[in-house]
Amino acid sequence: MATSQRRVGASGLVVSAAGLGCNNFGRAGTATETLDGTREVIDAALANGVFFFDTADMYGAEPGASESLMGEALQGRRDRVVLATKFGHERDMGYGFPGGRGSRRYVRLAVEQSLRRLRTDWIDLYQLHLPDPETPIAETIDALHELVDEGKIRYYGHSNFDGWQIAEAEFTARARSTGRFISAQNHYSLLARASEREVLPATNRYGLGFLPYFPLKNGLLTGKFTREGGPAESRIMGTRRHIWADAPWDALEAYEAFCAGRGVTMLEATFGWLLAQPGVSSVIAGATSAAQVESNAAAADAWKPSQDDLAEIDRLFPLPEDPAAQM
Repeated sequence: MATSQRRVGASGLVVSAAGLGCNNFGRAGTATETLDGTREVIDAALANGVFFFDTADMYGAEPGASESLMGEALQGRRDRVVLATKFGHERDMGYGFPGGRGSRRYVRLAVEQSLRRLRTDWIDLYQLHLPDPETPIAETIDALHELVDEGKIRYYGHSNFDGWQIAEAEFTARARSTGRFISAQNHYSLLARASEREVLPATNRYGLGFLPYFPLKNGLLTGKFTREGGPAESRIMGTRRHIWADAPWDALEAYEAFCAGRGVTMLEATFGWLLAQPGVSSVIAGATSAAQVESNAAAADAWKPSQDDLAEIDRLFPLPEDPAAQM
C-alpha cells in the first residue's frame, strides 16, 4: 500500500504524505545504529510508498553518521527517493571554520561534505537547520541559489524560523530577484501547537510547504504509552522519562476515547489531524523498525477528519494562551 503524495508549498517538489525522519540512523543504542538496521528501515519505507527522507549533517552518534549510512543504503536506488538534509546546526561538524553557519563559505563546505557522505550528485531539499544571527539572510540565499544553478541542490528550505524570520527571508529573496525558500520545518504536534501562532500563518501566506518534526511527540500520540508506562525499549522510557511523566494524561485518555469512538487508532487520528492542517506537506516521523514505517505509511491515508472532528480535537488539545506552556 503506497502512501499518498503532496506538493511542497507552491514549488514543483512532490513528496510522500508520510515522510521518514532519519535522525535515528547512526544513533547509539538503536536498531538503526548499524547499516543493516538502517537498510531494513529504508527498504520498508520504499516498499510502502514512503520516498521522502529527511536527515541532517549533524545526526548520529558521530556527526555525519546518518548521512553516511543512508548513502550506503541508497546505492543503486537514489532516483527513487526525495532526499532532504540540513546544515548549519550548532553542533561542531569539524569543518574548521568559525564563521557564521549561514555564510557562503560555510554553505559551500557543508554541501560538499553532505554530497560526499550521501554518495549523490544532488540534494533535493537543502535546509538551513537553525537561524544564523551572524550572517545576513541575503548572503545565505545567494549561496543557496548558486547551488541550485550548479545542480547540487534542487530546492532549499529552512528550519526553526520564527514568523518574522520567514517574512524577512521571503522579502529579501523578492528584492534580490533570486530563488526563494520553499519549505519550513518546525516543531509541531497536538502537544506542541505554538507554530499556529505565527509560523503557520506565515508559511501559508507566502506559499511555503510546512514540514512538522516531532509530529508524534516521541510516541505519546501513537497509543503505545499510558499513565502506567510504555515499551521498555522506547527512547522515552529509557532516556526521556520526563516526557512521559509530564504528559497531559487526562487529555491523552480523552483522545484515546475519541479515536475509539470513530474506529481509528491514535496513530491514524494523529496523522489525519496533521495532514488536515493547511500547508502541511508531509508528516516526518522517525522509525527504528520496518513495522513502524509500515504503520506510519498506512496511517497517512487511513482517516480524514471532518470539521466536527477537528473542532473536538481542538477542544481536547487547545492552544495554550501562554506559549511557554507547550511541552
